[in-house]
Amino acid sequence: MSIWIAIAVTAVGCYLVKLVGLLVPAGALERPLVRRLAALLPVALLAALTAQQTFADGRALVLDARAAGIAAAAVALVLRAPFLLVVAAAVAVTAGVRALGG
Repeated sequence: MSIWIAIAVTAVGCYLVKLVGLLVPAGALERPLVRRLAALLPVALLAALTAQQTFADGRALVLDARAAGIAAAAVALVLRAPFLLVVAAAVAVTAGVRALGG
């Protein structure tokens, strides 16, 4: 039963966050600082999530096949490869390193 309570509380919380977002005055959203934060925050959060998922295993830092895949993706990005090729390079390198026992 506690799971359903947690789901209900989460749903209400999400609704309230959405409602608060709709109630923010338009003038507050037009400020330069708010516009800059809205542009940069998603990139920073995605970078942090990627780093955490790549280099963390519980509470320890690890350097494994995922890091090799990220490095391959970074090289493909520097070479201005299309997005699908960047993803394919990361997948191929990660799979290759894991196949070799890494």
